[in-house]
Amino acid sequence: MIEPTEELSAAERFRRFRERQASPALAEFADTFPFPLDDYQLQACRHVEDGSGVLVAAPTGAGKTIVGEFAVHLALLQGRKAFYTTPIKALSNQKYADLVRRHGSENVGLLTGDTSHNSEAPVVVMTTEVLRNMIYAGSRSLTNLGYVVMDEVHYLADRFRGPVWEEVIIGLAESVQVVALSATVSNAEEFGEWLAEVRGEMAIVVSERRPVPLYQHVLAGRDLIDLFDDIAPTAVTDPDAPARRPDVNPRLLRIAKSETRQLRDDSRRPRGRNGKGRRQTSYGSGAYGGASAPRGGPRSNLVPSRAMMVRSLERANLLPAIVFVFSRAGCDGAVSQLLGSDLYLTNGVERAQILDIADAHVSGLSPEDLEALGYHTFLEGLLRGIAAHHAGMLPAFKECVEQAFVRGLVKVVFATETLALGINMPARSVVLEKLVKYNGENHVDITPGEYTQLTGRAGRRGIDVEGHAVVQWAPGLDPRAVAGLASRRTYPLRSAFRPTYNMAVNMVAAVGRARARELLEQSFAQFQTDRAVVGMARNQARNRAQVAQLMERAACELGDFGEYARLRSEIARLEAEAARERKADKRAESLQALLALKPGDLIRVPSGRSSGWAVVIDPGVRRDSADPTPTVMTEERQVRRLSLVDFPVPTVVVGRVRVPKHFDVKQPASRRSLSAALRSRLEEIDPDPAAYRRSALDAESRERIEELRARLQAHPCHRCPDREDHARLAERALRLERENAQLENKVRRRTSGIASQFDRICQVLGALGHLVPPADDPDADLDRWRVSDAGRVLSRIYSQLDLVTAECIRGGVLDGLSSPQLAAVLSTLVFESRRAEGRFRPRMPDAETEEVMSRVRGIWREVSLLERDARLDRGPEPDIGFARAAHHWTAGRPLAEVLDITGLSAGDFVRWVRQVLDLADQVGSATTDPRLRATCREVVARMRRGVVAFEPEDADPEEGELEQGDFAPEPDVERS
Repeated sequence: MIEPTEELSAAERFRRFRERQASPALAEFADTFPFPLDDYQLQACRHVEDGSGVLVAAPTGAGKTIVGEFAVHLALLQGRKAFYTTPIKALSNQKYADLVRRHGSENVGLLTGDTSHNSEAPVVVMTTEVLRNMIYAGSRSLTNLGYVVMDEVHYLADRFRGPVWEEVIIGLAESVQVVALSATVSNAEEFGEWLAEVRGEMAIVVSERRPVPLYQHVLAGRDLIDLFDDIAPTAVTDPDAPARRPDVNPRLLRIAKSETRQLRDDSRRPRGRNGKGRRQTSYGSGAYGGASAPRGGPRSNLVPSRAMMVRSLERANLLPAIVFVFSRAGCDGAVSQLLGSDLYLTNGVERAQILDIADAHVSGLSPEDLEALGYHTFLEGLLRGIAAHHAGMLPAFKECVEQAFVRGLVKVVFATETLALGINMPARSVVLEKLVKYNGENHVDITPGEYTQLTGRAGRRGIDVEGHAVVQWAPGLDPRAVAGLASRRTYPLRSAFRPTYNMAVNMVAAVGRARARELLEQSFAQFQTDRAVVGMARNQARNRAQVAQLMERAACELGDFGEYARLRSEIARLEAEAARERKADKRAESLQALLALKPGDLIRVPSGRSSGWAVVIDPGVRRDSADPTPTVMTEERQVRRLSLVDFPVPTVVVGRVRVPKHFDVKQPASRRSLSAALRSRLEEIDPDPAAYRRSALDAESRERIEELRARLQAHPCHRCPDREDHARLAERALRLERENAQLENKVRRRTSGIASQFDRICQVLGALGHLVPPADDPDADLDRWRVSDAGRVLSRIYSQLDLVTAECIRGGVLDGLSSPQLAAVLSTLVFESRRAEGRFRPRMPDAETEEVMSRVRGIWREVSLLERDARLDRGPEPDIGFARAAHHWTAGRPLAEVLDITGLSAGDFVRWVRQVLDLADQVGSATTDPRLRATCREVVARMRRGVVAFEPEDADPEEGELEQGDFAPEPDVERS
């Protein structure tokens, strides 16, 4: 209950009385909490009670879910239904437990990809994908639906999972009130305007205030130093504060300056004995340090060891802490390092409680499975108050860590950035070991938005009076840059929406093609695009004005200099285009020439250190490799493995020699014998290397360029003494004209981008017969086309290769397979290799599945060609990297054996098994063949065992298991 009224002033008691009279439902709801609601919470709840939708944007831990719970409260009062949606099952389970405690199990249900409990209850917690599927299916559960709470709605920016959120927002009935709960985003008003446009009345409530003030520090050696000289919480938590940026602590500036001086002095020191000194450390200019520091250099005494870091936090009373490490291997390595120290962070009572939690989470696993999962090492760290948390861990282990951490038993968790979203694991402090991360291509500085998301975990409401963000010192760290990062709050929400094949057939089936196109044009992606077009038009107008000015300055009294400049520009364009085409053509020809090589062929290697004549020992053509890598022996008897890079122009076979079947490249006698045969054959045929050189330009391009050059030289401006001065001005003008042409193309694509992509998708669906014209009018307009039986199969497949999967079902490709074989083939349609994982070369488990995969690849190629013709991005090629593991697991092989085959972590293995299991369930629901349906059910039953059946939840928001209807996850870049 709220504090006793006798502690309140008379004015406060009167204000509360008036509020209760004006809003009795809200007053009743607020009385159920042991603390008064914040002003922004009350404001948002009043909007909901008034019948308006509401967007609530507030920092992590600010209590915005209370607004969603109030919508649930209203639904129960009014006798209507409320759906509470989350992006991941872990959050769904967490919210389900919260609502059951508040409203009782009879009033609350749960729907996730593999869980259905009390689904017709007045309040149902579900993942967003489940609600999307219900909308497309026209489920009767949508009857009397009054409220939909969309928790973590900023997920719609997620590249693979975000589009589902927009599908739901667009597809819900107008009578449903949407309560959207988002992390703080810098464009909340823009997002709210879009919501109002598609949903009707929508209030926007933004709170920038953290309930627990956040202080910023830098850990240099053993010293925890305040980042700002003036560390008043308002200076670091108020987003309006950047106008008055706090001063950086002078002590940090002195440390940075001293480090720079020391590095400079070290570089001047003489080398050691024999002129060889220790490897010097050279640091790059990364804004936050650490990005460019080479390995192997001396460790700065300012960079604390992990044990030193934990002890520093313990002395400052800043535990429990989450330490963000942008690598799974780094998280596990950090725990191993601390286990090698004498660090113990728990007492006997805490260790007993941890043991109880651990036993409860693994009680269903066999001793053999626990041994394979490394449970005893995991438990040792847990008992000492130390743990890792990342997507590579078994879900049961992760939940164990989460529960122990929330209860204050685990003191330090080393986590990847995915912990910054989703599950409720606040800490007293958050440590960032580095301010750079690998994004899949390069090591880049983290953004202000990412910094905000990561440090938002610091400070437990109701427990801590303040939170603490700690940046660990890294070589080359610039305190001013870190201060700027901590002071800014830039986290824009960008739509990731795009139509898919499954979405297209479902929308056409529900509302028809014309209406579906209109609905897609209402997406947030299109809304943001339309706004961007205004800025592009402004740039075009500015460019046109500059072009006119430049051309006026470039005017020549001898003639039209604009015409002359365009001739020069056209010649340069044609030459560059011819060079590009020549390079592309030569690469394709080179590839074909390499694919045709056989042992014993005599070829000329055109470039590289192996250039010259050579004999092919092994063509190097592999089924699992895109490009051949032939092994050859050169005239100098050097054995080399070559690649396409060594053949910028196609090679030609000029003769052949015999290569023994069991030729041993390590035997000098064998190499001498083959070398003699090579020289003898070359003397017989006497090939001319120059004969294999190609013309730089084809005849047509050369003729056109020569024609333009003649016109250029005959132009009167060609003789102007100031020609090059005029040309520089004209070239700037032409560059702006080209920029305007590109902007015009962008405008044209963007203004109809979503709708035109939908049209191209429908073009592919029509070509394959998933959309067909009415039977009585084969020439009907495309807007009258309907979904065929094949399209209805596709409407039940929710995966990145949905169309390929549907075509495999229709073509009977999956028929007649055993359940292990079917699991192996289905795995190729969901699995995505992130690197060369596993100890064995990827291959199918047997000849029959190999033959089936040939047909699957054929279907993928057919779909890819149609996508190319329709100017759509091609779907990923089927990946056989998980096929043997899926086969062996379905066949009942033990966990240790299957993990050994895959080389995957336990968490990755469980996630991929569940995706195969989920696809098998979808295929079983989609097919009309009873035998295939039965085999799919058998796959589901056989795969759902052991660690897969024991723990169905995954708590990782970006890398966790996908629900039915999810797209494949992004490539895992954090492990690099």
